Amino acid sequence: MAEKEIIDQTNEPAVEEKEKLPFAKNEIYRLMRENLDSDKIIRDRVKVEMNKFLADILKNVCKQLNDYPYTTVDYEMFKEATYPYTNIERINEEKERILLHLNSIKADCDALAMDVEKTLKLNDCVKNDSFADFSLDENEK
Repeated sequence: MAEKEIIDQTNEPAVEEKEKLPFAKNEIYRLMRENLDSDKIIRDRVKVEMNKFLADILKNVCKQLNDYPYTTVDYEMFKEATYPYTNIERINEEKERILLHLNSIKADCDALAMDVEKTLKLNDCVKNDSFADFSLDENEK
């Protein structure tokens, strides 16, 4: 694994040492290494951006927790604030179901529109209108 770390450092320009990251870079690297395939090489910039990304998620969750009027944050509040992140698969499935339903409604509307066009033809021509004869000219009768 030391060989991979050396490759990581040489393939990307080094991130400035002065940059403060919210989490320990080594801990982020360790967690990524545990969850990625062993043949993957993680570039230094990816480690830094993952660190920033996780910090942004933490800020968003805390912002939502601050919306509660209570002074104590409990587990139910935490679950609600993290729902979009922990249930992304379920949310995507629901999105797909809604899109399919909307497409079905659209197809029904298109079919109804075609039926209306076939059965209720509207023409601007008075000659074809058998329901009303608006001409009051006595010479035509």
